[in-house]
Amino acid sequence: MTQRALFDTAPELPGASLDFYAQIGLDDKDLLQRLIGEIPWRQEDITVFGKTYPQPRLLAWYGDPEASYTYSGILHEPLPWTDLLLEIREAVHAVCATTFNSVLLNYYRDGRDSMGMHADDESELGPEPVIASLSLGEERTLRFRHKRRKTEPGLDLPLPSGSLLVMRGTTQQHWKHGINKLRRPCGPRVNLTFRQVY
Repeated sequence: MTQRALFDTAPELPGASLDFYAQIGLDDKDLLQRLIGEIPWRQEDITVFGKTYPQPRLLAWYGDPEASYTYSGILHEPLPWTDLLLEIREAVHAVCATTFNSVLLNYYRDGRDSMGMHADDESELGPEPVIASLSLGEERTLRFRHKRRKTEPGLDLPLPSGSLLVMRGTTQQHWKHGINKLRRPCGPRVNLTFRQVY
């Protein structure tokens, strides 16, 4: 399996640990089309400041039977792993040297789909979770902003198709991340975030 780091050194953020690979040897174009066609995507509502909105993307949650996960007030019961998702998970395991019992898939249909600023800091993930984020399809930019220090310089990290970003250590304690909407035309993107739910 070919692994090629996009940067000579890993992206740096104070209090964060990030590893980034431009490619991990997967056929990203084939995987994108298969996932779009095979996954039973759904759109869920989210309540923000007392108002309820449909989330601006589609999603699916897969994992081991015990890997229930709650975020944004929504309880996710995992669908059983498919052969395709297990194949992808094994490739991610090989790079991360860790194991994952679940994956959240997000489908950004076009530039109008987005992800609000958030941290993956739910108690089910433990105090220092390892989150491995695989991007397929249209390149989008992941924005990092500090949770408390508004003047702390952030990071805007482009995520090309086939790339893997691994967030470790205290990253989720100190930083939020998200993906903005785009004004320009934009093709589809699927993002798989592997994690270990306790």
